Amino acid sequence: MFRAGRASLRSGWKRFGLRSERYRPPAVSVTQEQGEDRAACEAMQRVTARLVAGLLAAVLSLLSGQCWADGGGLSLAERVIWAVNAGGDSHVDVHGIHFKKDPLEGKIGKASDYGVRLPILRSSPEDQILYQTERYNEDTFGYDVPIRDDGDYILVMKYAEVYFAQSQQKVFDVRVNGHTVVKDLDIFDRVGHSTAHDEIVPFSIKKGKLSVQGEVSTFNGKLTVEFVKGYYDNPKVCALYVMKGTLEDVPKLQPHPGLEKHEDDEEEEEESEAGEEGGKKKVQPGSKYKVQSGPRTPNPYSADNSSLMFPILVAFGVFIPTLFCLCRL
Repeated sequence: MFRAGRASLRSGWKRFGLRSERYRPPAVSVTQEQGEDRAACEAMQRVTARLVAGLLAAVLSLLSGQCWADGGGLSLAERVIWAVNAGGDSHVDVHGIHFKKDPLEGKIGKASDYGVRLPILRSSPEDQILYQTERYNEDTFGYDVPIRDDGDYILVMKYAEVYFAQSQQKVFDVRVNGHTVVKDLDIFDRVGHSTAHDEIVPFSIKKGKLSVQGEVSTFNGKLTVEFVKGYYDNPKVCALYVMKGTLEDVPKLQPHPGLEKHEDDEEEEEESEAGEEGGKKKVQPGSKYKVQSGPRTPNPYSADNSSLMFPILVAFGVFIPTLFCLCRL
């Protein structure tokens, strides 16, 4: 019965020109789908690779800029941005530092070469001229040093007492942009007669701010180094220079065995006094024949690496999830 009904239905469709077909969904090409997925994956990989490469390039550029700003990769002479032989002619020292002729000649103070008749201890023979000539003035005087780039810097001032033969004859201060960085400098009291002595002052310039010995002030592109008139005689300087870098980059003077032994004896005396007084150590201000000099407080920017680490962390934060997603694909 069913077969007869189906046959009559087919004959009716044929009479009217109709065909009986089952519904079939449109065929989809598997090869086309795979090709589209592969193209999308490759496009995402290219975008991700460009993003990671850009971040790594930015990090490397920042690291390179920081190294060059700190003087990395440069010789000592190339790190020096300004150097003057006070009271004397131009001179190139054993480290290749080019000291220019004193720009204050004929403008302020007086130049003296009184020390050329004396050998200067703790200095190499080739560079004794840097300690034998000097500029002094009956009032406060100084030099202006132009500095354009941010970074860590060192101010080195060279001295030698070639005239007075006892302490408390020449005492003065040194200021940097109004900050007192050396107080009551008595060269003879520090190292004795005709002996080289360097005063070393580290400072930093960052985002328009000058940081020196724990004090911060606005910086306008000019470092003013002043030698301040005190109660005893006139302030002076033999030579000075400014360089990029840290304290470890500054050349050291030759040792002075006599002075080092004297310092050891004083330290032993102070320790014995401290033991007798129940651990209360007495430190005499301005101990005699003090050779070492430097900053009173550490540089607050010396350990500040936050600006350097942030882009590195961001780069890794983006790279690791992206790598994970690529592996999943």
